[in-house]
Amino acid sequence: MPPTVRTGAIRTDTDATEPIETPETDDDSAETGEEKLRSGIQSIEVGFRLLDVLTHEPRAMMLRDLAQRAGMSPAKAHRYLVSFLRLGVVSQDPLSGRYELGGFALQLGLARLARVDGVKLARIALSELRDRLDLTVGIAVWGNQGPTMVHWMESSHPAKASLKLGDVMPLLSSATGLLFAAYLPSSKTAAMLERELADSRRSSHMSGPRTREEVEQVLAQVRQHQAARVEGMLLPTIHAFCMPVFDSTGELALGLIALGHEGAFDIRWGGEIDTAMRECAQKLSYELGYSATPRDERE
Repeated sequence: MPPTVRTGAIRTDTDATEPIETPETDDDSAETGEEKLRSGIQSIEVGFRLLDVLTHEPRAMMLRDLAQRAGMSPAKAHRYLVSFLRLGVVSQDPLSGRYELGGFALQLGLARLARVDGVKLARIALSELRDRLDLTVGIAVWGNQGPTMVHWMESSHPAKASLKLGDVMPLLSSATGLLFAAYLPSSKTAAMLERELADSRRSSHMSGPRTREEVEQVLAQVRQHQAARVEGMLLPTIHAFCMPVFDSTGELALGLIALGHEGAFDIRWGGEIDTAMRECAQKLSYELGYSATPRDERE
């Protein structure tokens, strides 16, 4: 239970002469069974608009501004905020009267983060994506030896990719490796990068960048596109994308992989596969608490 807050005079900057609107009614006596389940409670959904605005706003807000952003009148917004204040979902500065998310909102967020399992969420999301686009897809995380495959689902026409769970992907010749090299701190990837660069200089058959300058150019392109792709680099005729999923701290949590044979795999930036994978990764990042713009940089 959230802490009980003191009731009493709640400051408001709304005009006292503004007409009071009739609140949404929860009278669903005419509905039964499945209809009730499907319709929900409209007033909760309306009130949530205020919380959504506060979630994306870096500073406490005056009532009139909060109401305007939520698409409702100040009087209507004030009635919802009174209840949210009592529940601790929002708080109000006693001097300025401005509103901000309250302590119970923080507890909700922390409880969600404590329960969330990124790989589990990604497995569900990729299963749906595999069935919709008929792609071979996978999940990679950073392990003790490097980017490691932890989940793999083949399409109805499996790519001739001899990959299995537990395989460690090279940093410089795979979409997965390039993604992790681009987004992880150099302290984690430096030793592996140096080994692969040394190997590439000794062999004329290895693909990928061969100098530190070429590596930085390739990784800059990955960051620019916010994704990595390769065309027949690690495995001939096999193309691949790898999309980043970030956690609540902004760190790379995992990579989403899609691959297929050239000619049957849309490798274009902005193509069907890129777009679908990108949307999936962004949704998962949101589920893990990631915000593309940190609150202290939104001002």
